[in-house]
Parts: sequence; C-alpha cells; structure tokens
Amino acid sequence: MYFTPHLTSAMAMFGFVYLWYLMVVLVLEIWLDYRKDIVLLSRSTPGFLGKVYKVMSLGVDNISAESLRIDDVLGKFLTVVGIPSAFLLHGYVGFIFGSIKANPWWSTPLMPIVFLFSAIVSGIALVLLMYMLVSWLKGTKIDMPCIDTVARYLFYAFIIDFSLEMLDLIHRAYEADESLEIQGFLVSSRLWTSQVIIQIVLGTLIPIGMLALTQLVTLSENARKGIYAISGALTLIGIFAMRWNVVIGGQLFSKSFLGLTSYKMAFATKEGLLPAILLLLLPFGILFVLIRLLPPWEEEEEAETAITTV
Repeated sequence: MYFTPHLTSAMAMFGFVYLWYLMVVLVLEIWLDYRKDIVLLSRSTPGFLGKVYKVMSLGVDNISAESLRIDDVLGKFLTVVGIPSAFLLHGYVGFIFGSIKANPWWSTPLMPIVFLFSAIVSGIALVLLMYMLVSWLKGTKIDMPCIDTVARYLFYAFIIDFSLEMLDLIHRAYEADESLEIQGFLVSSRLWTSQVIIQIVLGTLIPIGMLALTQLVTLSENARKGIYAISGALTLIGIFAMRWNVVIGGQLFSKSFLGLTSYKMAFATKEGLLPAILLLLLPFGILFVLIRLLPPWEEEEEAETAITTV
C-alpha cells in the first residue's frame, strides 16, 4: 500500500490518512505534551527503563523555559491541524462505504457524516467511562463539574447523530428506489434485533433519555454518576451495533434484491471472532503501557503530596 500506492483506490488512500493522523498528529502531539516528563524521567530512572525514556526523548533533552514555550506553540498548532485530520479520518470510513454505488445499503451521501458523528459520540462516551473507571480504581474523587460538562457534550452530539441517522432513513423512504423493499425486509427480519432493539432503542433512545433527564432535573452526584456510567455503556453498545448493521447488513442481500443471506461468524479464522476480540483489546493494552510509562495523574499526586506535607 505504501510502496506501490494506488492513488484512485479509496481503501489504499485510507492507509495514508490513518498514517498521517496516527503517527504525525497524535504521536507527535503526545510527545510534545510529555517531552518534559520524558526528559526528567530519563535523568532520574535507572536501568533499562531509563534507557527507554532516553530513546523516547529522541535526544532532545533541552527543557528550558524557551524550549517548553516552543513545545506549547507547536502543540497548539498540531491541535488545530488535528481537528480537521480527525474529521477526515473518521469521515473517511463512511466515505468508503458511501461511495460503493452498487450497494444501496451503503451508498448514501450522509454515510461519511453519520460515521463522523458516531465516532464523536462513541469517543466522548468512552472518555467519560474511562475517566470514571480509572478514578474508581485509583480511589480518587471524580470531578463532577468535569463529567457534567462531558455528559452535556455527549447529549448534544448524540442528538445530532441520531437526527442524521433518522434523516438518512427518511431520505431512503422518500426516494423509494427499487431497493427499498428489500432494505425494509432486511431491517424487519435479519437486523430487527441488532438495529431496532439494540441500536435504536437500547443504544440510542434510552441513553439520550437518561442524559436528557440530567439536564432537566436536579439529581444527586451519585445518581448522576450512575446515569452517566449506564448511558455511556449503552452508547458504546449502540454505536457498535450501528457499525455492525452497516458492515454486515450491507452484505446480507443480493445484487438482484431477490433474497437475503445469513452471516455465519467463524472463531479463529483471519476475520473471525478471536482476531476481532484481540484487535478490540489492543488499544486498551497500548493505553495501559502508555499510562505506566507516562502517568497522566503524576503532577496531581505530587501536588496533593506537597499540600499534605505543608
């Protein structure tokens, strides 16, 4: 893909989009944000781990005030660049599906936007859940104004995402092309549980209703924590179901629109359940390693220790 690029292939170009966002934007942004900590750890940590920090510093050990100011400027610039890059990355997945004209389940101009907002919604929900889980595991107090704000962003983004999905559904129904009948039969049979029950009811309407309740009614901290945890988990289940319905649903009917097929999931094959589970767990493993190397709460703990000592 990288050595012999096929410039007119959307799938091939996605490799370059992902490489740009992951290696150039995200990794460099994290490195600039933690460069001071990496340099300090390389100086104070003995043994093999100290050498790891030395390699991570890339030989740049200048942590003067001017150097850190430059890091901050570059970090802000990368943040500005990263926003459209993130839009491009997550919308590009929908673009790949939406550009397949031969499949009416995928071919819609709203597909890139729906994928983009579903990524925003699932990302906010996962950040919310991870923060609450890590705070609980570490025994630290949850910053309620923080998660209240995050939950409010989740609610607003979810409203937009659900509106776009309903707009796409209404557009399909109004357009009423020759594939509408088979698509309706697909939803009412093969995808009834995964799309209507899990995606729409369990993964969309219920969490939106729960989040709306926190905006309309004054609730205690414990009640809000419970609602945020449940609604965040249901949101992730709903977004997963949405991706499942798009990818699997688009392969369940024939090009002639005369019937449906069934999806049989293998376990240990290249595209089976086991590799999918491993790939799903891989980001959490990477996050665990990064947290062990670069603890995001170290400064907070040092500040608390200093206050306690005083």
